[in-house]
Amino acid sequence: MVTTRTHPLLTAPAQAGAVTPCANAASASADPAYWQAAMPLLSVRSIEVVYDEVILVLRGLSLDVPQGAIVALLGANGAGKSTTLKAISGLLKTENGAVTRGEIVFGGQRIDGTDPDRIVRRGIFQVMEGRRIIADMTVLENLQLGAFTRRDRENVARDLDMVLTYFPRLRERTGLAGYLSGGEQQMLAIGRALMARPTMILMDEPSMGLSPLLVKEVFAIIRDINRTLGVTVLLVEQNTRAALSVASYGYVMDQGKVVLDGTADELRNNEDIKEFYLGGAGEQRKSFKNLKSYRRRKRWL
Repeated sequence: MVTTRTHPLLTAPAQAGAVTPCANAASASADPAYWQAAMPLLSVRSIEVVYDEVILVLRGLSLDVPQGAIVALLGANGAGKSTTLKAISGLLKTENGAVTRGEIVFGGQRIDGTDPDRIVRRGIFQVMEGRRIIADMTVLENLQLGAFTRRDRENVARDLDMVLTYFPRLRERTGLAGYLSGGEQQMLAIGRALMARPTMILMDEPSMGLSPLLVKEVFAIIRDINRTLGVTVLLVEQNTRAALSVASYGYVMDQGKVVLDGTADELRNNEDIKEFYLGGAGEQRKSFKNLKSYRRRKRWL
């Protein structure tokens, strides 16, 4: 168990309707028994997602995220990872998508079909793929935008100072956010998420477009946020090595459904994961459907 230190985001009053972060659960156990017994903060139960009323993207997808954990959602392009995050955050509505079957439960209450702003107020904030900062706004304005849905305006200045202390490089950047480097933009996107005082952050491809050195720095920040603030993280990532270096548990998606799951150690040692995602196959990759571990996971099909 990781020892946490007191932090403004943990001592400040929680927003109405939000689930209070649990700092003592900031580092979930890697023991498989923990994942069988842990009560999930987020539970996605056999959901199907359809775009434009005809395109089926998610096919009975299920996953659980315990409070205080980092959980990785892995898979190739087109597997449905980003769609899963948008289903949780409510952003499917902006792309003419909808959860047509199953349910999404957060903090004991269903949130599928809820408007995105209400989901943010409940404690979930999504860091979008590609950062999606506002390029013609300053760093300060971007951070303040993250607190837009908050009702406790008197605490925003204190949290802003906390975020800038957490990301000292951003304190030095007084110009427009569009002039930041890729790594600084990712830090800004994470800082903007923290300004919403989230219980859970959904991160979509935080390593995209970053150098290997910056990838290590960003993932170290993600780990530190989880450990010091107790913020739960659901991490979508194609960089499997980086994701499993910080996550306690992972799910592997293929063609809109989960085909493998396990602790980070189990996935790192899985021969199929080595072949498909850790560079062990060269150019002789097989069809995923021929894998023994895929056929064993019939409960997901």
